[in-house]
Amino acid sequence: MKVTPWDVSGEIDYNKLVKDFGATLIDEKIKKRLKTPLLKRGNYFSHRDFDKWLEAYDKKKIISVITGRGPSEKMHLGHLIPFLAAKSLQEEFNCKVFIPISDDEKFFVKEDLNFNKVLEYSKENILDIIALGFKVNETFIFEDFIYTDIYKYAAQIAKRITYSTAKATFGLKTENNIGWSFYPAIQIAHILFPQFYLGKHISVVPVGIDQDPFIKLARDIATHKDFKLEKPAALHAKFIPSLFGNIKMSSSGEGVIFLTDSPSEVKRKINKYAFSGGQSTIKEHRKKGGNPDIDISFQYLKIFFEQDDKRLEKIYYNYKNGTLLSGELKIILIEKINAFLAEHQKNREEAKRSIDKFIIKNSIR
Repeated sequence: MKVTPWDVSGEIDYNKLVKDFGATLIDEKIKKRLKTPLLKRGNYFSHRDFDKWLEAYDKKKIISVITGRGPSEKMHLGHLIPFLAAKSLQEEFNCKVFIPISDDEKFFVKEDLNFNKVLEYSKENILDIIALGFKVNETFIFEDFIYTDIYKYAAQIAKRITYSTAKATFGLKTENNIGWSFYPAIQIAHILFPQFYLGKHISVVPVGIDQDPFIKLARDIATHKDFKLEKPAALHAKFIPSLFGNIKMSSSGEGVIFLTDSPSEVKRKINKYAFSGGQSTIKEHRKKGGNPDIDISFQYLKIFFEQDDKRLEKIYYNYKNGTLLSGELKIILIEKINAFLAEHQKNREEAKRSIDKFIIKNSIR
């Protein structure tokens, strides 16, 4: 198992990750506070101080959410997880959401990604994020290459991180360009940005567990005498599998559903590639039933597309006892995805007219 901010491979043991990272499993007490299935069904499985974030809300203190996007390609379903979590928290707790677009990180890390292309991806990704339905005047988006005010915060943070710390924390190598070694300061500036912008308060970061090294370092920096900020909280998500059943969805190949896919493309990909937990023949499936816990169609319904717990439970047991066939389960998923994408693509066009309402501008000197 290898889990770093830039590389995930091997068989993932989430319990071991929680222990190794020093995080805390999300318990039933926290789950009962949340309404959104995405945050209750186990995809978000561990946290840092999220209970303190909830406590701050109960005491009517300022709270916020911060999560970002590294724009190295067009967005697919897996990219939506932290934004759907952020949106649900905004709706449930009426809080502000901050979304940095780390075009600089992807420019540093992806050797074949040129400067103009990463700026193009930034604009396209921002439209997809706005299309999810974030609240105007409560959601603040900025691109690192455009919102250069972020540099003044990153510079102060960079001064408090030794190269040996960055190297040990992120596995930096001598052949990496020096942008890699400075980027952690930018990312920590992102994580602490809500406090730079609104003043001292607790903010939560919905993030993939592979990004936790940034969270840990940000928590250490926050309490430094130069800043005296609150330690940010975190919600850790599991990796979203590809259609093939691979541990983490990648943008390469056919194993993903892009947000720009047509209905026919969605149907083709699901029917051809979605890993099935069913039996090899209909007769055998009717007799033995399928395994929804490994079936990609069921997993996507559970994570993304079936919000009704009772309907999801019915699908689970009908598939497990053989009443529901693999092909029928795929049909359910295809209809759900295409309905979502039709609405999303419509909202994306409308977002082109409102994008300026979400973007933070540089301060005027």
